[in-house]
Amino acid sequence: MSPTGTPAHAHHRPSLAPRLAPLPDDPAVIVVGAGAAGIAAARALAARGIAVAVLEARDRVGGRAFTTTLRGHAVDLGAHWLHAGPINPLVRLGHARGEPLRRAPQDGHAWVSGRPGRPAERQASARAFDRADRAMTRGAAGEGPDRAASTALPPALGPWGARVAQVHGLVSGRPLTEVSLHDFPSLEYGDNFFLAGGYGAYLARLAQGLPIALGRPVTGIDWTGAGVTVTTPQGPLRARAVVVTVPVMVLWESLRFTPALPGPVRAAIDGFSRGIYEHAVLHWPSSPFRGADRLVAMAGGRQVPSGLLARIDGTPFHFYELDIRDAAAIDAVDGDADRARRHVRAVMAEHFGARALRDLTIPAVSAWRHDPWSRGSWAVVPPGHAGARQALQAPVGDRIWFAGEALSRLQWGTAGGAYEEGTRAAEAVAARLSNGAA
Repeated sequence: MSPTGTPAHAHHRPSLAPRLAPLPDDPAVIVVGAGAAGIAAARALAARGIAVAVLEARDRVGGRAFTTTLRGHAVDLGAHWLHAGPINPLVRLGHARGEPLRRAPQDGHAWVSGRPGRPAERQASARAFDRADRAMTRGAAGEGPDRAASTALPPALGPWGARVAQVHGLVSGRPLTEVSLHDFPSLEYGDNFFLAGGYGAYLARLAQGLPIALGRPVTGIDWTGAGVTVTTPQGPLRARAVVVTVPVMVLWESLRFTPALPGPVRAAIDGFSRGIYEHAVLHWPSSPFRGADRLVAMAGGRQVPSGLLARIDGTPFHFYELDIRDAAAIDAVDGDADRARRHVRAVMAEHFGARALRDLTIPAVSAWRHDPWSRGSWAVVPPGHAGARQALQAPVGDRIWFAGEALSRLQWGTAGGAYEEGTRAAEAVAARLSNGAA
């Protein structure tokens, strides 16, 4: 898309549309947004018998977790990894529900200067990433003033050092020079998972039967006096409390609070940076990589894919990951999906040769940075702003609670973190309602 048009991923339809319940006539709580945090909050409130109404701007649920169908296969255009299995509530819930989870492989591929990586090169890559991960985890737990996460990288990572910085920048959403070290997530929680049928479809199943109204963007929240009044194009809706789960990038400019939010809350919101992480979905049956869901470590060449996940679910689909620098280069021209496709194909041709790409097509490209309901992939804490996530966990006037991935210290940038925070906010709201405080 162009930066002023419809984001490319929005042209695709969800693989699963859950049956939703109507909104209650007199909700006690309004939840703004039906992504992972909003779904979690609604499920937790409904389980306690609290009348809840969920207002979602999009014409689907799931937020930045969005599964579509391409050539008969379910493919995620947003969140795909279930990270940090031991602490991820969606992993625990998935196991309890019998969802088709599978552990992400620990091994992967290497591709160096246009050829398969040698065993020694694969080992060197693994050692470099392991050293960096341990150093980053130690640095994040250390004392002293906050600083850029890049300063914690070991100085002698060999020829894979640039690749390590590139990948960590990709998964952080911005270069490590722009990421808080104290906010850097612990990398000790291994056991990542994938889910057959897609992450977005999983969230859609969790939304089944919830009172969610689609196509209901919230433009304002008035918390003057008792309770809250939420403004939408279809008219106002009143409740005793509201849980706001929209991305902080949307809070920057698209949601008006009356009266204005307290200064420390507004400062916490405005201090985040926009994280960028996009998928280009490749359909490439003749890819040289075998085995499902393997990451490809690449080196050499003028440009290197920031990330490549080969043979998703064992299919001919692959994820080519675009980082903030890729996105900036694409947007500097015209920002549309075809420009992104040309960029991806040019980089792939440099590493694999044009003939090897004869059956490669790119049926989908995400553009979360241009989506008006996300305005980015996730919220990033810059150096010196590490307390922002915790600052947003406190209620405002005992009527407004925030929730979402941006508030999760250990799982920011993930649907699991968003789900955890949605549950936390709902439990806090329920406690206040039971005490008559809200």
